[in-house]
Order: sequence, then C-alpha cells, then structure tokens
Amino acid sequence: MEKQEKNKISVEIYGHTYKMVGLESIGHMRLVASIVDDRMREMNVHNPSLDSTKLAVLTAVNTVHDNLLLKERLEQLEEELKKLKG
Repeated sequence: MEKQEKNKISVEIYGHTYKMVGLESIGHMRLVASIVDDRMREMNVHNPSLDSTKLAVLTAVNTVHDNLLLKERLEQLEEELKKLKG
C-alpha cells in the first residue's frame, strides 16, 4: 500500500501562526484555517472580554454543536430517502 505524502503549510488564525500538516490539499487546509479565523473573530464581536484561549474553546464548542446538528439532519434525510425508496 502506497503512503500518501502529507502537506505542510503555515496559516494564521486569530493573529497567531500555526503549522498545519495533513493529507488534505493545501487549499482545503487553508480554507479550514480561514473558517476557524472567521468564526473566532465573529465570536469576539459577541464576547469581546474573552481572552484568546476562552474564545478558541467557545469557537470549538460552537463548531462541534453545528457539526452534530448537521449529522442529525443528514440522518433524518437518509431515513426520509429510505422511506421514499420503499
């Protein structure tokens, strides 16, 4: 089995530089970093007194919450599709 080479990039999230390593494309990793940065900045607008660590945790909690809602919706749609197919 052939091993896929990992991509490595530096990204900036909320004013800090991070090194990202992954099998996904560099474009995908940059998009992820950009979304995290955007979400942290959005959270900061609503919670300006939070330090960056608390802001990061709040962003992570909200992101996981959104992910769970999407998974639940996907399961609902898959069930509806099964019913329609009979």
